[in-house]
This record gives sequence, C-alpha cells and structure tokens, in this order.
Amino acid sequence: MQNLSFYQYLKVKNNHSPLLFNSVLWSLMFITLLVVFTKGETPIKVDFAYTSVFLLFLTIPVFLNFYLLIPRFLKNERYPLYISLFLGNWVGISLLMDQVMPTVLNNLFTNLFFISYPTGMNIFIITSVVLVASTLLKLAEDWFYFNKNENRLLRLKNSQVETQLSMLRAQINPHFLFNSLNVIYALALEKNSNITKSILQLSDILRYVIYDSNVERVTLETEKELIQNYINFQKLRLREQHKVVFLSDIENKNFKVYPMLMLPLIENAYKHGDLSSPDAVISINLEQRKNALLFQINNIKKEQEKGGLSESSGIGLENIKSNLELVYPNSSEFIINESSKSFEVIITINDPDANE
Repeated sequence: MQNLSFYQYLKVKNNHSPLLFNSVLWSLMFITLLVVFTKGETPIKVDFAYTSVFLLFLTIPVFLNFYLLIPRFLKNERYPLYISLFLGNWVGISLLMDQVMPTVLNNLFTNLFFISYPTGMNIFIITSVVLVASTLLKLAEDWFYFNKNENRLLRLKNSQVETQLSMLRAQINPHFLFNSLNVIYALALEKNSNITKSILQLSDILRYVIYDSNVERVTLETEKELIQNYINFQKLRLREQHKVVFLSDIENKNFKVYPMLMLPLIENAYKHGDLSSPDAVISINLEQRKNALLFQINNIKKEQEKGGLSESSGIGLENIKSNLELVYPNSSEFIINESSKSFEVIITINDPDANE
C-alpha cells in the first residue's frame, strides 16, 4: 500500500454508490417536478403519469452528462468542448421532449387527458434547470468522495510515516545503548573511580533516548542538554585525551525539532574519529535563527577508516537522512563533506512551524 498512487487508491477504496446517489437524486427531482406541474395543488393520477414520463426522457441527457461528458471532458479540463456538448445535450432533449413526448403520453395512457402542461420554451427552461442542478449535485457528490478518500489517504500516509520513524528510532536506540555499554565496560576494565558517576549519567541519557524522546517534537534546548550530557559522559572514559569544541548560538530555546537527529552523528564522531592524538578535535556547531537550524560536526578520521565510511557508520547516516526526509520533506538538507583526513556532516532545516 505504501507505493499506491492517489488515483489507484481512489479506485480501490472508493465508497461511491451510484445506486444510492441516483435513487436520492431522481426521488428529489420527481417530488420537485410534481409540485411544479401541479402548481402546489394535490396531484392526481395524470400528474403522476406526466411527471414519470418527463423524468424518463430526462434520464437520457442526465446520464449522458454524468457518465460521458463530465468524466471525459469536464474532468480532463476540456472546458470549451464540454460546454458545447452540454448545450447540445440540453437543446437536443428539449426539442425531443417538445415534439415527441405528447405522442408518447397519448399512446401510453389512452384513458388520460394531458392538458395545461409545459410546452415550447417552458420545457427548455425546465430541462436547463434540471441539467444544471443535477450537474452541480453530481460535482458536489464527487468532491465529497474525493475529499473523503484524500483525507483517508493522508491519514494512511501519516500512519506509514509514524511506522517508519518508529522503526528508524528503534534502530537508533539499541545502537546508542550498545555504544554506551562499551563505554561503561571500558571504565570497568580500568577500574575507573568515575564508573558510578558515568552509570548515573548514562541512566539520565538513556531515559531521554528511550522515553522522553518518544514524542513528535522536543525543544532545541533539550537536545542541546542531551548533547552536552553525552560529551561529559564520554569525557569520563577518554579523560583529556581528546578535545571537543561545542559551540551553540540559539535564538529561541523553545524552537522545536524532531528528537535524536543530532546525537547519532556525535556518536559516529566518537566511534569513527581519531581520538588518540593530542590534537584530535571534534568540532560541533549548533545555530538557530528564526525558522532555520544549522548543525555541523567535524572530526579527524581514524587511520583505518581514511579510505571511506565503515558499514556501521553508513547505516547510521542513512537512518538520519531517512528521518530528515520523512519529518522535513523539502525543507531540510543533509550534506557530507569527506576528505582523506576528516569527515564532516551538515544538517540544515528550515521549518516555519518550529517556533509555534
């Protein structure tokens, strides 16, 4: 169902009932014309007979309009041709009814006398009103079902997006947990005195990753705090062996973003970056102005990864890119700048709704 086009979806899920629509339409037309022909007086047998035959003749132009002219010409935006055929349809049935209907009535109902009923121009007026009114009702009915199916499709797409996001987030969480447990394991092997503090920090981070981030949007300030907590968590393991430069310039702390977009990139920088040399630097820049967000991270590559991305790093980056495409379609950009020595990722988002 995911790749089903809108028009295919309409064809599959169309709840339109021609029988119900026509039953209601012709019942209403019968009652209306009966009132018109009797001029509000109590109808008698001849009135029912005349109205029935009149409607029988009208089925020809109405059905021709419903099932040929509208779908083939009007809906295909061939307006001049549709109008010409519509007028021809109207004039043709009006002339036919004016000339032929009296004979049909007299032959069908030999024991009834048909007098004081519309003729000539009056028939033209009545048929024009019926054709225009039925066309408007038909278009209104088509719009109703079109709009109903469009809303259903929108709900379906939203459901698919939520499912995809949940799957992507489910991939991120175990990935983060695995890396974090490696940090704790390394501290335990070293019998580091900070292991208790690191476990508490990890607990706070995981609470956010697993529970608090399970919402549609979080504030940018919350994401900034998560990044800072993670950096502090890594410092316990790496001590002063590496240097992190984290710069942030946030105009609106309540700016809303999709959670967990940036943390996986920082994980990648720690996992795949060269942190062994004294001049190893992870550079992180977070800026927000008006509706725009910029996140930029740069790290020196490990010697064994200078040939290109590792498989695990590539999967993580694809997850983030997929999230961006789902949450910020046509309003985000994901850029990778890679050289033989360094690796840089830039995310830009322009979201007019983020400040609301």
